[in-house]
Amino acid sequence: MTVPRVELLNTGSELLLGSVRDAHLSWFGKELFPLGLRITRQTTVPDGPPIRSALLESFPRCEVLIVTGGLGPTTDDITRDLVAEVLGMKLLPHDDTLRRIQDLCRRRGFNFQPRMERQAMVPEGAIVLPNENGTAPGLHIKPVESVSWSSPHIFLLPGPPRELRPMARTHLLPFLEHFAAGGIRRSCRVYRVVGMGESRVESLIGLELSKRGDLEVGYCARPNEVDFRLIGSPDVLNKVEPLLLEVLGEHHVPGDERTLEEQLIALLCESGSTLATAESCTGGHIANRLTDVPGSSGAFLEGFITYSNESKTALLGVPAELIGAHGAVSSEVVLAMADGARERSGATYALATTGIAGPGGGSTEKPVGTVWMALSGKGMESVSWRENLPMDRRTFKEAVSQSALARLRKVF
Repeated sequence: MTVPRVELLNTGSELLLGSVRDAHLSWFGKELFPLGLRITRQTTVPDGPPIRSALLESFPRCEVLIVTGGLGPTTDDITRDLVAEVLGMKLLPHDDTLRRIQDLCRRRGFNFQPRMERQAMVPEGAIVLPNENGTAPGLHIKPVESVSWSSPHIFLLPGPPRELRPMARTHLLPFLEHFAAGGIRRSCRVYRVVGMGESRVESLIGLELSKRGDLEVGYCARPNEVDFRLIGSPDVLNKVEPLLLEVLGEHHVPGDERTLEEQLIALLCESGSTLATAESCTGGHIANRLTDVPGSSGAFLEGFITYSNESKTALLGVPAELIGAHGAVSSEVVLAMADGARERSGATYALATTGIAGPGGGSTEKPVGTVWMALSGKGMESVSWRENLPMDRRTFKEAVSQSALARLRKVF
């Protein structure tokens, strides 16, 4: 069976002006994938005549067209009108919808406005999708044949996510599941790789796997991290995964789609463990990421920002003689920072960073981008490691924090 092609058409000038962020594509992508479907194309157009052109352009390309936005009561909400015009359908009043809108206004304590009657106008023959969270109903319009074109199944959905998502789950997704029945469903696995660039990942394993006809390979690069994506049948993925993990080695960080900080807070809380940080070059960025996670107070005890050499000594007990002998950016100092943070906070684990963010301050032995990190933990030998991350300061902080969090994640 041929997998039906699904397109997404987002309408609304606010999306193109940047005043509202599009949240629909990622949501639909995640909801459709388990059904064996993908969004084949997304188009965003402003309110008005461009909607008409976008509709006609999409008709030959898809079997299902999802249109969002433009179903409200104001003059710029003309998606419904333009769809009816293109399809040659009359707009007729839908009494049940009008009564529902009037009842909703009474229940919520605001006046029914005459303009709201527009929302009860329905293209002749369309299926009304009730809106339990707003006034604008959705619509399902079945294919229409014309002399020069044939339309796909069209679903008109309201723009606000709090209205769109429940409606889509109730009406659109069951339709798509039935429509795609018999299609081949594939799984998607994402492997988080830290400390290795996407070109390196590709040369080690990606090129080899991409030669297979039963796998789709993809990459998503971030500072000091790559999400390596494989899409295929579960049997194929199970077969290639051991080789993949062997090649990636210690660069692979286990886990799920949650951020590293979200995973760590959950794991620390579940195990009854706690964490402290001692940061120099990252300036508190690791602590900031951890405390952005709800419930982090159950695991994160405190963070030391010891940017100067004097603060490393005063707050963490790093001997001044150690700094003088090896320099602040060294294995010896970062280990003393991590041990000092753990001992003074009483935490189970402590992470420490010290490095040269640049653009100045580097040397031949320690160029800009050099960073030493350390992990200290009760019942384990403290470890330190060096990386070279020559980036702008902001990206440098993000990359260093990712490496530090990834090392702690491997403990669990």
